[in-house]
Amino acid sequence: MNGRGRLLLCLFLSAALTPPRQLAVAGAASGSSSKVVTSLPGFQGRLPFHLETGYVEVDEENGTELFYYFVESEAGAEKAPFLLWLTGGDRCTVLSGLALEIGPFQFVAEPYNGTIPRLQINPYSWTKVANILFVDTPVGAGFSFSRRPQGYDVGEVSTSLQLHELLIKFFIDRPEFLANPLYIGGDSRAGQLVPFIAQKISEGIEAGRSPILNLKGYLVGNPGTGENIDISSRVPYAHGLGIISDQLYETILEHCQGEDYMNPRNTLCAQSLGTFDNLLSEVMAAQILLDNCVYASPRPGTETGKSAGAARKILSEEAVIVPGKRVKHPPPRVPLGCISYTAYLSYFWANDPLTRDALGIKDGTVDEWVRCHDGDLPYAVDIGSSIKYHRNVTVNGYRALVYSGDHDAIVPHLGTQAWVRSLGFPVVDDWRAWHLDGQSAGFTVAYSNNMTFATVKGAGHTAPQYEPERCYAMFNRWILDQPL
Repeated sequence: MNGRGRLLLCLFLSAALTPPRQLAVAGAASGSSSKVVTSLPGFQGRLPFHLETGYVEVDEENGTELFYYFVESEAGAEKAPFLLWLTGGDRCTVLSGLALEIGPFQFVAEPYNGTIPRLQINPYSWTKVANILFVDTPVGAGFSFSRRPQGYDVGEVSTSLQLHELLIKFFIDRPEFLANPLYIGGDSRAGQLVPFIAQKISEGIEAGRSPILNLKGYLVGNPGTGENIDISSRVPYAHGLGIISDQLYETILEHCQGEDYMNPRNTLCAQSLGTFDNLLSEVMAAQILLDNCVYASPRPGTETGKSAGAARKILSEEAVIVPGKRVKHPPPRVPLGCISYTAYLSYFWANDPLTRDALGIKDGTVDEWVRCHDGDLPYAVDIGSSIKYHRNVTVNGYRALVYSGDHDAIVPHLGTQAWVRSLGFPVVDDWRAWHLDGQSAGFTVAYSNNMTFATVKGAGHTAPQYEPERCYAMFNRWILDQPL
């Protein structure tokens, strides 16, 4: 084979190894970078808050750079608490947290017409009281990328260590924030990383490693732990709400004792759980009282049995609406009244060239932005159980807030309450209501060792998306160390 033939073969193999929709090219600028964003496509006028976007390199060998959005607190950045916020799911972008949950802007829920979706101010943004650093993580989520395919082969531990390094580099570049009280936060699957990261930071503080971060605690919403209780608690939760019958509930209890609910070995248990899953799929698991809509978009083009026909029709319609744009695998369009409609709009906003230019996205790094992945990139579940890290961090005196929506059937509050109680903390205040404008906003049970467990009335999975006012009130009081 001549030299030219070998070169073509190498180029072909490199392209074949590049992860889906991640176009990592040698020409992309390396290292950390940032940009102050004063306006955003879809938002009228100048942004009324300070927004900075950028990249931090966390793996020099593979050229891995994590993308972030940093929003300074409206209460004054100099003294406000500093929160690192992570989103769960399978490599879900942190834009979900920024624009659908706790950030300063949100999408206007109106029919998509081919123009860039409009934005509006979120009146219940957590940035009213805290500086928040939103990070697309693990690498491959959102606009985070790696120049080498090997850089996408990460897991819970390596991702947590990369986030720790990102924080260190961020504070080195901005020492004015080092004295601010620091909290680590996240929801859903990010709940498995948050206490682990908090422990790594606390270990650095104890060892005196510079810079010394002013860690005060962490918070997790509807958090996964990696334990069987996350899944098995769905059964008593569904039974208590009348989603399944007494007979099925009792059958599962009889045949599934000691079983892994994700991979049961007992045949009768597996059959019963199959029936259970079918019944649970009839409701919106993220918020059981809402219409069961397509959850846009775990992965562009993903179709459920109920939505497949409509989705194929809609995909062809979108191809006509947005010719020439980066949109190649648009998610199924959901009905306008669905809670997930704004997630659908985010796909067209983030893939618009005007948005990428405004955010300072590096050319040739991410060909097509997706809100979430769906197992198309490797990810090692190697933390196992996060419960021991909850214990370690709180025993060392750091504050913790664990909250759940009472209408969440994905990670039910029953399971979360069970593992919190399993830590053996003596109860300081048992169940009592906390109030918002004279109405019951939720119920909380406080423990010693600085841990507070709370349920939020009316909220589902990713609670602030469903009850933004109540969740803001809870966060506001807790982050300022006020009683709920």
